[in-house]
Amino acid sequence: MSNFDQFHLDFYQSSYTIDDQQEGYNSYGSNENLCGSRKSQTGDQPPAGAFAPSEMLLPSQSYTGQILQPTYSPDTHLGYADGYDEEPPLLEELGINFEHIWQKTLTVLNPMKPADGSIMNETDLTGPMVFCLALGATLLLAGKVHFGYVYGMSAIGCLAMHALLNLMSVPGVSHGCVASVLGYCLLPMVILSSSAVIFSLQGILGTLLALFIIGWCSFSASKIFTSALAMEGQQLLIAYPCALLYGLFALLTVF
Repeated sequence: MSNFDQFHLDFYQSSYTIDDQQEGYNSYGSNENLCGSRKSQTGDQPPAGAFAPSEMLLPSQSYTGQILQPTYSPDTHLGYADGYDEEPPLLEELGINFEHIWQKTLTVLNPMKPADGSIMNETDLTGPMVFCLALGATLLLAGKVHFGYVYGMSAIGCLAMHALLNLMSVPGVSHGCVASVLGYCLLPMVILSSSAVIFSLQGILGTLLALFIIGWCSFSASKIFTSALAMEGQQLLIAYPCALLYGLFALLTVF
């Protein structure tokens, strides 16, 4: 039994004491603090041979701008101002000129007014689209849903008149010019369809009014075509096919 106790004491005997443990812990803490202070001293400066951006090597400059707001540059501002002044208006880029639209409308409403060939030769489709839509809307108010007939006959009539005018005139004419002239001269037909909303046109008065509107539309269209294409002396030849086209629109309005 004594041998077992002696073995137990020899097995657990050690030279490591609590004082040695505290001393080691204190030395470890001092080493850690020393390492941290060295890192803080060398953290702001890059090591020798390492890559550093050029901004860090240059002397510090005061920045007067704000976030998302660049500094003011007079040259840049003047450049943008000159660019905006040189740009054309948006309506001109889209090909919409209200002054020319008004002049064409007055030319159609006043058949005795001479037409300006330079203006009438433009491919302006703003007025024709508005007048076709107005014709379909007034027919709808009269209880007739004929939007498809209006646009279909307009397209076929423009193609037929384009082919005929190219055969009759020397300089020729474009599809846009034909569509523009025929569309603007559709304005009196809108007046006829508006009258159909108020009273019935199936009678002597309605027939006479429809014939008058057909003559008005065809005379205005033929006058504009002869002025734009320099076809003097051929107005009656152009007015006949125009009267046939506008007679179809009159039939839609009356019946």
